Amino acid sequence: MSLLRCRGLRKTFGGHVVLDGLDLAIDEHRVVALIGASGSGKSTLLRCVNLLEELDDGTIELDGQDISDPRVDPDRVRRRIGMVFQAYNLFPHLSVLDNVTLAPVRVHRRPRAEAEAQARELLDRVGLGAKANAYPDRLSGGQQQRVAIVRALANSPRLMLLDEVTSALDPELVGEVLALVRELKADGMTMVLATHEMGFAREVADQVCFLDGGRVVESGPPERVLGDPTEPRTRQFLRRIIEAGRL
Repeated sequence: MSLLRCRGLRKTFGGHVVLDGLDLAIDEHRVVALIGASGSGKSTLLRCVNLLEELDDGTIELDGQDISDPRVDPDRVRRRIGMVFQAYNLFPHLSVLDNVTLAPVRVHRRPRAEAEAQARELLDRVGLGAKANAYPDRLSGGQQQRVAIVRALANSPRLMLLDEVTSALDPELVGEVLALVRELKADGMTMVLATHEMGFAREVADQVCFLDGGRVVESGPPERVLGDPTEPRTRQFLRRIIEAGRL
């Protein structure tokens, strides 16, 4: 059984169709990279999976449960899903440690000492143990994004969603965030990541899905989709990427 299965997802904004009958299945311990032009539906798909957007039609199943059922408590679902956005979304008035422990303590009712011990362990793992008491404005963009990923990991999610996590970073800071994603893959974390980093998608993903017009137009192993795509629309997109020097 797939860990995540999307069937016939449809989402519109003001009459504009963003997801148009999208289907996607992801097995546990797999990394899926979503690629496509801006407006193709990548971010909206991730937001729908995390129940931040309400579907117009279709179903989303996580571990076999229909989480898109209106009777489902979205907060309970989000305890099993970690999401990291383009913007770091850290609370500026809280220290790094407090940002990471906020949800485990207040939402999951874990003892503070236990949550802080786990948070410090995770921060040490990503090389930020010494920054536990620092505030976000004292960190570089790459450090803030790593804290955001640690914050998502602190809830021990079944699934991680990463939405263009390097797009707001200076080029020299991208590598440290991508290194952390590689570590998560090595640990067996199931991830869906929307990215414009084609080289990274080729390296880390088990499956690449090209989205266009709110649908998965082509899907398969990175070496085939990025190296020898079969769909004309995929070939056109990648040709533009190559011309821009991004592949």
